[in-house]
Amino acid sequence: MFKKILIANRGEIAVRIIRACREMNIETVAVYSEADRESLHVELADEAVCIGPGDVRKSYLNVNNILSATILTGAEAIHPGFGFLSENSKFARICEECNIKFIGPDYDAIDSMGNKSNAIALMKKHNVPVVPGSEGSLSCFDECKAVAKEIGYPVMIKAAHGGGGRGIRIVWDPIELEKEFYNAKAEAQAAFGNGELYLEKYVVEPRHIEIQILADSFGNVVHLGERDCSIQRRNQKVIEEAPSPSLSKILRKKMGEAAVNAAKAVGYKNAGTVEFLVDKFDNFYFIEMNTRIQVEHGITEMITGVDIVKEQLKIAAGLPLEFKQRDVEIKGHAIECRINAEDPQNDFRPSPGKIEKLFMPGGPGIRVDSGVYEGYTISPFYDSMIGKLITYGKDREEAISRMRRALGEFVIQGVENNVDFQYRLINEKEFLDGKYHTGFINSL
Repeated sequence: MFKKILIANRGEIAVRIIRACREMNIETVAVYSEADRESLHVELADEAVCIGPGDVRKSYLNVNNILSATILTGAEAIHPGFGFLSENSKFARICEECNIKFIGPDYDAIDSMGNKSNAIALMKKHNVPVVPGSEGSLSCFDECKAVAKEIGYPVMIKAAHGGGGRGIRIVWDPIELEKEFYNAKAEAQAAFGNGELYLEKYVVEPRHIEIQILADSFGNVVHLGERDCSIQRRNQKVIEEAPSPSLSKILRKKMGEAAVNAAKAVGYKNAGTVEFLVDKFDNFYFIEMNTRIQVEHGITEMITGVDIVKEQLKIAAGLPLEFKQRDVEIKGHAIECRINAEDPQNDFRPSPGKIEKLFMPGGPGIRVDSGVYEGYTISPFYDSMIGKLITYGKDREEAISRMRRALGEFVIQGVENNVDFQYRLINEKEFLDGKYHTGFINSL
């Protein structure tokens, strides 16, 4: 096992990784920007190195500074968390060349899954169901127009490189296509430095279901069940729950097997997530694979008892998985609400500033993953997440009841936040009935 690792991230995920490492007697090195000098992950780590100013391009995306910090502190491995460099295959390759272990999949797997159009082509080759669409990336608008006509409207234009809901446009008729094609291209270029696009059929009122997988270096691949991530705003997840309230046992088994096949197809190692859309007829389609740990990994941990971050570390250190698929048992139900510093009354505008007062809920079945504290300043440089509120219960009803209580206890003063908005969502009839889709928030 590693003696020391560097965490190339910030906020709650950096705190989460530090805690796992401490339980495994692994020393940690935090990196931070000048804007994050007083962050919790800096205080909790054994060592901390400043890697640049607040601008992410000069700090958390600065490969040279991160590698220098790793070598300077004698860290053997880098955990990238999520976001930033976590799905950057070039970074993973440089780590390997520098004899530093990248705690994630091999760079070729990141490459294979990172280009979504290529990933879809690979899944088709291995009989994993995919949404009808373009064969690879689009070369020009005329090709986009021809594919859209062939598969029928509505269609979705998507960035081939990227995530987080950027570079995506839903087009309902041919009149809008050209404008949205170039809008998506410009947004993808600005967000990811690559304007490559692909096209797929838009599945009306889909559910967004993702399967958590773990794979070691000995060919063992298991899945840890599914998460329902259908409650989204502008393609950004807001509430997640596990297991999904809408999947039958048969469908759950089929999707789990498809996710394992997807991982095997690319020779995947470490933790990853295979994402699917499920239509109203229970047809499911592969959409992408996230080659990193997910924000919402905690709800899977709650229902399986598997510490996914610790498993990442073990796999990266060359250890085999200690359990088989038959050993994975789903117990109870878990729900996650993402608590953000944003103003729901003003189009969810980010609300940076100082947290004047903070009380986080507790009690049975409550988990809060956070990197903030009372007196902490939410920076305008980064995302506005305050924390992830997770509740667990013996069944869905108890998990919802505990979430209702926990949101009622949550006190945040000094910055606008979405606690009341989340409370409203979990009390909507569609949510309580478990009958919602990705358009749920827009329909309110």
